[in-house]
Amino acid sequence: MSPRRSDSRERMLRSTMTLLREYGASATTVDRVLADSGAPRGSVYHHFPGGRTQLVEEAVTLGGELMTGVIETLAESDDPVEAVDTFFTRWRERVRDSGYRSGCPIVAVAVEANDDAPQLARAAGDVFARWQQAFTGLLNRLGLSEERARRLATLIIAAEEGAVVMCRAQQSTVPMEDAASEIHDLLVDALATRPENGHIAGQ
Repeated sequence: MSPRRSDSRERMLRSTMTLLREYGASATTVDRVLADSGAPRGSVYHHFPGGRTQLVEEAVTLGGELMTGVIETLAESDDPVEAVDTFFTRWRERVRDSGYRSGCPIVAVAVEANDDAPQLARAAGDVFARWQQAFTGLLNRLGLSEERARRLATLIIAAEEGAVVMCRAQQSTVPMEDAASEIHDLLVDALATRPENGHIAGQ
């Protein structure tokens, strides 16, 4: 069993995730994390000997794990359309409830060059791959081919992440609602025309 994170370490990781969501990677500095978390300055290099890069990388990994858990729980549903609808609804509520300030910490890292810390882009890529795998598994399990399920999983994540950015820019949930509606209809059609079509809940 891995050791339990100390309170200050946990606070710093949570603060880093929050700052990444609201300000992006470049603006998420050690000083800002300390101010937000209230952690003592000496605890940074005690818990994160790799400094800011390690702190951001671990925050990306933690944020990815939390959302992966949500997606994997949704993916246990026998109704993939409802599961994906719920995924979009949760993101819509998160962005709206934050006053359109909160985005995705994974995207915040992925869109920056980070030439001096390529491991950050790799960490973000690994998170997206896990999300894609979870949705692929759900759609494949319910009758779509592996290739079609993978492509649709990619589209679901790309649509959601793009909609988050548009919602923040436009101060509106309409982009997320539009993306969710189109993905909903696409999934209904895809599942209705799959080989040996079976009953899908909610249809």
